[in-house]
Amino acid sequence: MERQLMRVMVMAFFLLTIVMGSKALASKEVRFVYVPWTCVTVKTEVAEFMLESIGYDASTMMLSVPIAYQALATDEADVFLGNWMPTMSGIATPHFESGRVIQMNPIMENAKYTLAVPRYAYEGGLQHFEDIARFADKLDHRIYGIEEGNDGNEVIEMMIAENMFDLGDFDIIPSSETGMLSQVRSYARNQEWIVFLGWSPHWMNNIIDMEYLKGSDERTFGENDGTATVYINVRNGFADDHPMVNSLLENYLVPIDMINEAMTMLHEDNTMEHLDAGLIWLRNNPEVYRGWLEGITTADGRPALPVFEAALNR
Repeated sequence: MERQLMRVMVMAFFLLTIVMGSKALASKEVRFVYVPWTCVTVKTEVAEFMLESIGYDASTMMLSVPIAYQALATDEADVFLGNWMPTMSGIATPHFESGRVIQMNPIMENAKYTLAVPRYAYEGGLQHFEDIARFADKLDHRIYGIEEGNDGNEVIEMMIAENMFDLGDFDIIPSSETGMLSQVRSYARNQEWIVFLGWSPHWMNNIIDMEYLKGSDERTFGENDGTATVYINVRNGFADDHPMVNSLLENYLVPIDMINEAMTMLHEDNTMEHLDAGLIWLRNNPEVYRGWLEGITTADGRPALPVFEAALNR
């Protein structure tokens, strides 16, 4: 009887060890989702590198905006660093209200996201959302967006469907970020008129002579002519499962200068990787990552800053 009891206890201990080991491994896994925008990709890949360097098992998965939120809401992903507000309200707010996705602190402030035109079109009188329909023939009744399912595209589609600003007979032309900007630059070379989705930070602001349109409101790209704040989002329960990573994310405020300069590097060298551009900037601005890592420890409990610096300068 005692021998049988001993076997049961040994087996129970063995199973408990397996369970605890699985939980320990799970507590080190952090799954990022991101959308194929340069700014979001840089922030996400830097965060992935930072977590990997301090002992976590970080991974990334590229999705469209709606699918990224679905992944967070169903516990198939943990973190999204690209919640541009207010334009993502229509997609993101239902998930916030359900409690399945948590909107954390801003990761980037004083960004911009709205409709834009080349400067020659702006100087020609196309300065406000209300002006777009007046120049419909010059614009070929088109507004150029980025990938389908994107929140900015959805705003444009809503404006067209509801005939806001007399845009009912316009079409949206979806494309990739790269494809849309190639189209804009092609039109600009020939002084042709075009309305497109523009945002800052982005290298387009340095390479394209452009202006943002006035007239955005709470139903479109938000008040203050498209001024945006970008937030960190996590799945419900993430802070309890990953308290130290959650603290790091609370510190993770990315300067607009970092993204602007990283994007310019990527534009000037098309062989450069997004992560490399971000890390080059960090090596030149150590005060930024030192702020991110203040009070943060590695997955095994050591101070994170020297461990990350060793990986960064390797």
